[in-house]
Amino acid sequence: MRIPAHRALLLLLACTITAGAGLAPALAAAQGGYPSKPIQLVLPFPPGGATDVVGRLVGKKLGELLGQTVIIDNRPGAGTIVGASFVAKSAPDGYTLMATSGTTFTVNPAIYPRLPYDPQKSFEPIGLIGSTGLILLANRDVPVNNLKEFVAAAKAEPGKYSYGSFGAGTTSHFAGEALLNLTGTKLLHVPYKGSAPAMTDLIGGQIPFSVDTVAAAIPQLKSGKIKAIAVTTARRSALLPNVPTVAESGYPGMDASTWIALVAPRGLPADVKARLEKALAEAVADPATRKKLTDNGIEPFYAPGKQVSSMIEKEMPQMRAIAQRANIKLD
Repeated sequence: MRIPAHRALLLLLACTITAGAGLAPALAAAQGGYPSKPIQLVLPFPPGGATDVVGRLVGKKLGELLGQTVIIDNRPGAGTIVGASFVAKSAPDGYTLMATSGTTFTVNPAIYPRLPYDPQKSFEPIGLIGSTGLILLANRDVPVNNLKEFVAAAKAEPGKYSYGSFGAGTTSHFAGEALLNLTGTKLLHVPYKGSAPAMTDLIGGQIPFSVDTVAAAIPQLKSGKIKAIAVTTARRSALLPNVPTVAESGYPGMDASTWIALVAPRGLPADVKARLEKALAEAVADPATRKKLTDNGIEPFYAPGKQVSSMIEKEMPQMRAIAQRANIKLD
Protein backbone atom coordinates (compact mmCIF):
# COMPACT_ATOMS: atom_id res chain seq x y z
CA MET A 1 0.00 0.00 0.00
CA ARG A 2 1.35 3.36 -1.00
CA ILE A 3 1.43 6.15 1.62
CA PRO A 4 0.66 9.63 0.36
CA ALA A 5 3.71 11.84 0.25
CA HIS A 6 2.44 14.32 2.84
CA ARG A 7 1.65 11.49 5.28
CA ALA A 8 5.03 9.91 4.71
CA LEU A 9 6.69 13.22 5.56
CA LEU A 10 4.69 13.55 8.76
CA LEU A 11 5.53 9.96 9.75
CA LEU A 12 9.21 10.55 9.10
CA LEU A 13 9.12 13.76 11.19
CA ALA A 14 7.38 11.99 14.07
CA CYS A 15 9.96 9.19 14.06
CA THR A 16 12.77 11.74 14.00
CA ILE A 17 11.31 13.62 16.99
CA THR A 18 10.79 10.37 18.93
CA ALA A 19 14.30 9.18 18.21
CA GLY A 20 15.70 12.58 19.16
CA ALA A 21 13.81 12.54 22.45
CA GLY A 22 15.23 9.12 23.21
CA LEU A 23 18.77 10.26 22.43
CA ALA A 24 18.52 13.55 24.36
CA PRO A 25 19.25 12.16 27.84
CA ALA A 26 22.19 10.14 26.56
CA LEU A 27 23.54 13.14 24.67
CA ALA A 28 23.12 15.37 27.74
CA ALA A 29 24.89 12.79 29.90
CA ALA A 30 27.72 12.58 27.38
CA GLN A 31 28.10 16.34 27.22
CA GLY A 32 27.53 16.93 30.93
CA GLY A 33 30.05 16.46 33.72
CA TYR A 34 30.96 17.50 37.22
CA PRO A 35 29.82 19.92 38.44
CA SER A 36 26.37 20.31 36.91
CA LYS A 37 24.73 22.06 39.88
CA PRO A 38 25.69 24.31 42.84
CA ILE A 39 28.17 22.98 45.41
CA GLN A 40 27.58 23.19 49.16
CA LEU A 41 30.67 24.18 51.17
CA VAL A 42 30.21 23.43 54.87
CA LEU A 43 32.19 25.53 57.35
CA PRO A 44 31.96 24.00 60.87
CA PHE A 45 32.60 27.36 62.49
CA PRO A 46 30.48 30.48 63.11
CA PRO A 47 30.73 33.35 60.61
CA GLY A 48 33.59 35.78 61.04
CA GLY A 49 36.38 33.51 62.23
CA ALA A 50 39.62 32.74 60.39
CA THR A 51 38.40 29.47 58.88
CA ASP A 52 35.12 31.07 57.85
CA VAL A 53 36.99 33.82 56.02
CA VAL A 54 39.26 31.27 54.34
CA GLY A 55 36.30 29.13 53.30
CA ARG A 56 34.48 32.07 51.75
CA LEU A 57 37.53 33.31 49.85
CA VAL A 58 38.48 29.90 48.48
CA GLY A 59 34.84 28.95 47.87
CA LYS A 60 34.34 32.02 45.70
CA LYS A 61 37.38 31.22 43.58
CA LEU A 62 36.44 27.54 43.31
CA GLY A 63 33.04 28.59 42.02
CA GLU A 64 34.69 30.68 39.31
CA LEU A 65 37.03 27.87 38.29
CA LEU A 66 34.38 25.13 38.32
CA GLY A 67 31.70 27.23 36.68
CA GLN A 68 29.14 26.68 39.44
CA THR A 69 27.94 28.58 42.48
CA VAL A 70 29.55 27.52 45.77
CA ILE A 71 27.03 27.99 48.58
CA ILE A 72 28.52 28.62 52.04
CA ASP A 73 26.82 26.68 54.83
CA ASN A 74 27.99 27.54 58.37
CA ARG A 75 27.32 24.62 60.74
CA PRO A 76 29.17 25.45 63.99
CA GLY A 77 29.03 23.48 67.19
CA ALA A 78 30.92 21.06 69.48
CA GLY A 79 34.39 21.87 68.18
CA THR A 80 33.50 21.25 64.49
CA ILE A 81 31.71 17.97 65.29
CA VAL A 82 28.28 19.20 64.14
CA GLY A 83 29.45 20.21 60.68
CA ALA A 84 31.86 17.31 60.28
CA SER A 85 29.17 14.76 61.17
CA PHE A 86 26.82 16.26 58.56
CA VAL A 87 29.46 16.06 55.84
CA ALA A 88 30.53 12.53 56.78
CA LYS A 89 26.95 11.34 56.24
CA SER A 90 26.45 13.21 52.95
CA ALA A 91 26.56 11.62 49.51
CA PRO A 92 30.13 11.31 48.14
CA ASP A 93 29.28 13.00 44.85
CA GLY A 94 31.35 16.17 45.09
CA TYR A 95 28.40 18.44 45.83
CA THR A 96 29.04 18.57 49.59
CA LEU A 97 32.49 19.74 50.69
CA MET A 98 33.98 21.01 53.94
CA ALA A 99 36.76 23.46 54.73
CA THR A 100 37.97 22.86 58.27
CA SER A 101 40.99 22.90 60.55
CA GLY A 102 43.10 20.14 62.03
CA THR A 103 40.82 20.22 65.08
CA THR A 104 38.34 18.00 63.21
CA PHE A 105 40.90 15.28 62.47
CA THR A 106 43.54 15.30 65.21
CA VAL A 107 42.33 17.22 68.27
CA ASN A 108 38.78 15.89 68.58
CA PRO A 109 39.85 12.20 68.51
CA ALA A 110 42.27 12.97 71.34
CA ILE A 111 39.70 14.47 73.71
CA TYR A 112 36.35 12.88 72.86
CA PRO A 113 35.83 9.19 73.76
CA ARG A 114 33.29 8.84 70.93
CA LEU A 115 32.79 10.75 67.70
CA PRO A 116 29.96 10.48 65.14
CA TYR A 117 32.58 10.27 62.39
CA ASP A 118 35.94 8.58 61.79
CA PRO A 119 38.64 11.25 61.27
CA GLN A 120 40.56 9.03 58.83
CA LYS A 121 37.85 6.92 57.18
CA SER A 122 34.88 9.28 56.86
CA PHE A 123 36.53 11.90 54.64
CA GLU A 124 38.32 12.24 51.31
CA PRO A 125 40.98 14.95 51.63
CA ILE A 126 41.10 17.21 48.57
CA GLY A 127 44.04 19.34 49.64
CA LEU A 128 45.60 21.81 52.01
CA ILE A 129 44.63 25.47 51.71
CA GLY A 130 47.03 27.07 54.15
CA SER A 131 47.88 27.56 57.79
CA THR A 132 48.24 30.13 60.51
CA GLY A 133 50.75 29.79 63.29
CA LEU A 134 50.00 29.99 66.98
CA ILE A 135 51.66 32.52 69.21
CA LEU A 136 52.25 33.18 72.91
CA LEU A 137 51.04 36.69 73.70
CA ALA A 138 51.32 38.94 76.75
CA ASN A 139 49.46 41.93 78.10
CA ARG A 140 51.60 44.99 77.38
CA ASP A 141 52.00 45.84 81.09
CA VAL A 142 53.32 42.40 82.10
CA PRO A 143 57.11 42.64 82.70
CA VAL A 144 57.84 39.81 80.27
CA ASN A 145 59.23 40.41 76.76
CA ASN A 146 60.62 37.07 75.65
CA LEU A 147 60.27 33.37 76.40
CA LYS A 148 63.18 33.19 78.85
CA GLU A 149 61.61 35.99 80.92
CA PHE A 150 58.25 34.19 80.70
CA VAL A 151 59.76 30.98 82.08
CA ALA A 152 61.66 32.84 84.80
CA ALA A 153 58.53 34.69 85.93
CA ALA A 154 56.41 31.55 85.97
CA LYS A 155 58.98 29.59 87.98
CA ALA A 156 59.66 32.43 90.39
CA GLU A 157 56.01 32.67 91.45
CA PRO A 158 54.26 29.36 90.79
CA GLY A 159 50.48 29.70 90.60
CA LYS A 160 50.49 33.45 90.05
CA TYR A 161 50.03 33.51 86.30
CA SER A 162 47.37 32.21 83.94
CA TYR A 163 46.95 31.96 80.19
CA GLY A 164 43.85 32.11 78.04
CA SER A 165 42.90 30.02 75.03
CA PHE A 166 40.00 30.23 72.60
CA GLY A 167 38.43 27.15 74.13
CA ALA A 168 39.01 23.96 76.09
CA GLY A 169 40.27 21.26 73.78
CA THR A 170 41.15 23.68 70.96
CA THR A 171 44.47 23.95 69.18
CA SER A 172 45.41 26.97 71.30
CA HIS A 173 44.78 24.95 74.48
CA PHE A 174 46.89 22.07 73.15
CA ALA A 175 49.70 24.42 72.09
CA GLY A 176 49.64 26.09 75.50
CA GLU A 177 49.92 22.81 77.36
CA ALA A 178 52.68 21.58 75.06
CA LEU A 179 54.60 24.81 75.69
CA LEU A 180 54.20 24.53 79.46
CA ASN A 181 55.44 20.95 79.39
CA LEU A 182 58.42 21.89 77.23
CA THR A 183 59.43 24.77 79.49
CA GLY A 184 58.65 23.01 82.77
CA THR A 185 56.22 25.71 83.90
CA LYS A 186 52.71 25.67 85.32
CA LEU A 187 50.03 28.25 84.55
CA LEU A 188 46.29 28.17 85.13
CA HIS A 189 44.42 27.57 81.90
CA VAL A 190 41.46 29.92 81.30
CA PRO A 191 39.30 28.71 78.40
CA TYR A 192 37.18 31.22 76.49
CA LYS A 193 34.39 30.74 73.99
CA GLY A 194 36.35 31.98 71.04
CA SER A 195 39.35 34.11 70.23
CA ALA A 196 37.61 37.49 70.50
CA PRO A 197 36.70 37.34 74.20
CA ALA A 198 40.13 35.94 75.08
CA MET A 199 41.80 38.79 73.22
CA THR A 200 39.55 41.34 74.92
CA ASP A 201 40.57 40.09 78.36
CA LEU A 202 44.24 39.93 77.40
CA ILE A 203 44.15 43.57 76.27
CA GLY A 204 42.23 44.56 79.40
CA GLY A 205 44.63 42.78 81.73
CA GLN A 206 42.18 40.21 83.08
CA ILE A 207 44.67 37.55 81.94
CA PRO A 208 48.43 38.16 81.60
CA PHE A 209 49.06 35.72 78.75
CA SER A 210 47.23 33.89 75.97
CA VAL A 211 47.87 31.51 73.11
CA ASP A 212 46.09 32.56 69.93
CA THR A 213 46.48 32.42 66.17
CA VAL A 214 48.85 34.72 64.35
CA ALA A 215 45.85 35.81 62.28
CA ALA A 216 44.02 37.06 65.37
CA ALA A 217 47.12 38.62 66.91
CA ILE A 218 48.37 40.73 64.01
CA PRO A 219 45.88 43.65 64.26
CA GLN A 220 46.38 43.98 68.03
CA LEU A 221 50.16 43.71 67.75
CA LYS A 222 50.22 46.43 65.11
CA SER A 223 48.23 48.72 67.39
CA GLY A 224 50.58 48.03 70.31
CA LYS A 225 47.83 46.73 72.58
CA ILE A 226 49.62 43.42 73.30
CA LYS A 227 53.13 41.92 73.07
CA ALA A 228 54.39 38.94 71.09
CA ILE A 229 56.55 36.48 73.04
CA ALA A 230 57.18 33.60 70.63
CA VAL A 231 55.51 31.70 67.81
CA THR A 232 54.95 27.99 68.31
CA THR A 233 55.81 26.91 64.75
CA ALA A 234 59.10 25.36 63.65
CA ARG A 235 59.89 28.40 61.49
CA ARG A 236 59.13 32.08 61.95
CA SER A 237 55.85 33.27 60.55
CA ALA A 238 56.17 35.16 57.27
CA LEU A 239 53.51 37.48 58.64
CA LEU A 240 55.54 38.24 61.81
CA PRO A 241 59.16 37.83 60.72
CA ASN A 242 60.56 39.65 63.76
CA VAL A 243 58.97 37.33 66.32
CA PRO A 244 61.24 34.39 67.30
CA THR A 245 60.12 30.79 67.49
CA VAL A 246 60.00 28.81 70.73
CA ALA A 247 62.97 26.78 69.46
CA GLU A 248 65.01 29.93 68.77
CA SER A 249 64.19 31.06 72.29
CA GLY A 250 65.97 28.06 73.77
CA TYR A 251 63.34 25.32 73.76
CA PRO A 252 63.60 23.14 70.63
CA GLY A 253 60.95 20.66 69.58
CA MET A 254 57.87 22.89 69.40
CA ASP A 255 55.84 22.95 66.17
CA ALA A 256 52.16 23.81 66.55
CA SER A 257 49.93 25.55 64.04
CA THR A 258 46.37 25.60 62.77
CA TRP A 259 46.04 24.29 59.23
CA ILE A 260 42.96 24.35 57.01
CA ALA A 261 42.05 21.72 54.45
CA LEU A 262 39.28 20.99 51.96
CA VAL A 263 37.65 17.56 52.25
CA ALA A 264 34.67 15.62 50.89
CA PRO A 265 32.77 12.55 52.14
CA ARG A 266 34.72 9.30 51.62
CA GLY A 267 34.00 7.52 48.36
CA LEU A 268 34.41 10.43 45.97
CA PRO A 269 34.71 9.32 42.31
CA ALA A 270 38.30 9.54 41.08
CA ASP A 271 37.50 11.95 38.24
CA VAL A 272 35.59 14.27 40.57
CA LYS A 273 38.42 14.26 43.10
CA ALA A 274 40.93 15.03 40.36
CA ARG A 275 38.80 17.96 39.16
CA LEU A 276 38.51 19.34 42.69
CA GLU A 277 42.24 18.95 43.42
CA LYS A 278 43.11 20.80 40.22
CA ALA A 279 40.64 23.60 40.99
CA LEU A 280 41.87 23.95 44.58
CA ALA A 281 45.51 24.10 43.48
CA GLU A 282 44.62 26.86 41.00
CA ALA A 283 42.55 28.72 43.61
CA VAL A 284 45.39 28.77 46.15
CA ALA A 285 47.87 29.80 43.45
CA ASP A 286 45.69 32.70 42.28
CA PRO A 287 47.54 35.95 43.19
CA ALA A 288 44.40 37.86 44.20
CA THR A 289 43.18 35.01 46.41
CA ARG A 290 46.62 34.58 47.99
CA LYS A 291 46.77 38.27 48.83
CA LYS A 292 43.35 38.18 50.47
CA LEU A 293 44.33 35.11 52.49
CA THR A 294 47.58 36.76 53.59
CA ASP A 295 45.77 39.95 54.50
CA ASN A 296 43.62 37.83 56.83
CA GLY A 297 46.62 36.24 58.54
CA ILE A 298 46.68 32.98 56.58
CA GLU A 299 49.81 31.69 54.87
CA PRO A 300 48.53 30.06 51.63
CA PHE A 301 50.04 26.67 50.89
CA TYR A 302 48.53 24.01 48.64
CA ALA A 303 49.30 20.34 49.13
CA PRO A 304 47.38 17.40 47.62
CA GLY A 305 44.98 15.16 49.54
CA LYS A 306 47.60 12.47 50.16
CA GLN A 307 49.74 14.93 52.10
CA VAL A 308 46.76 15.96 54.23
CA SER A 309 46.19 12.29 55.09
CA SER A 310 49.85 11.97 56.09
CA MET A 311 49.58 15.04 58.32
CA ILE A 312 46.54 13.60 60.07
CA GLU A 313 48.27 10.27 60.64
CA LYS A 314 51.35 12.00 62.04
CA GLU A 315 49.53 14.43 64.33
CA MET A 316 46.93 12.13 65.88
CA PRO A 317 49.34 10.37 68.30
CA GLN A 318 50.97 13.70 69.14
CA MET A 319 47.62 15.23 70.14
CA ARG A 320 46.70 12.15 72.16
CA ALA A 321 49.98 12.39 74.05
CA ILE A 322 49.39 16.05 74.90
CA ALA A 323 45.80 15.35 75.98
CA GLN A 324 46.87 12.48 78.22
CA ARG A 325 49.73 14.43 79.80
CA ALA A 326 47.55 17.49 80.49
CA ASN A 327 44.44 15.44 81.32
CA ILE A 328 42.36 17.17 78.63
CA LYS A 329 39.03 15.37 78.28
CA LEU A 330 35.62 16.39 76.98
CA ASP A 331 32.37 14.43 77.07
